[in-house]
Amino acid sequence: MLEFDHLAILTTRLEHGIAYVQDTLGVPLSPGGQHPHFGTHNAVLSLGPTEYLEVIAIDPDAPALAYPRWFDLDRFQKDAQGVDVSVFGRWILRTEELNAELERLGPQVGTPIALTRGDFAWRMAVPETGALPFDNAHPALIGWDGPHPAGRLPDIGCRLSSLSVEHPDAATLQAQVMIDDPRISFVPSNDCGLTAEIETPNGRRVLK
Repeated sequence: MLEFDHLAILTTRLEHGIAYVQDTLGVPLSPGGQHPHFGTHNAVLSLGPTEYLEVIAIDPDAPALAYPRWFDLDRFQKDAQGVDVSVFGRWILRTEELNAELERLGPQVGTPIALTRGDFAWRMAVPETGALPFDNAHPALIGWDGPHPAGRLPDIGCRLSSLSVEHPDAATLQAQVMIDDPRISFVPSNDCGLTAEIETPNGRRVLK
């Protein structure tokens, strides 16, 4: 069984991504932390007791890595004018049977890597190249081995209303993922991308 866990906003600079989400949703984010294994850092927002949103970027103070970062962040760069960019780009599903799900989905979805931050411990499936299948439209998979971070975040009333996953081969992607969540839809499109509607104290807002 796969369940929705969290959304990831990719950004070239953490401060830029935080401003983008706060301006779009009209709510503050909470400090996150560092992920030394992948040289990234983040900020977070509760979407309920077991769901959240994160803004994630390469940590400029982290040492160079000899392997690709998760979420294909190594290829996420500033625009042609050198301006920082923030994009809603990834979605993450959790499972209590990570190894079994990876065996079902295939090696292209990734190899589980054990990670920790403070007293949080989890295993994340990360492809060898850092890039997920279906042009990064495939969800990343996570298995929590302890408390869920959403339970530690202030709940200011934000909730995921809907998530649209757009891809030219959306039907195949949907058949492969097999998630039973009425909020999530797979939409055939010439473009690849994600669109999320978030209920906030300021009304419904859209991230894409």
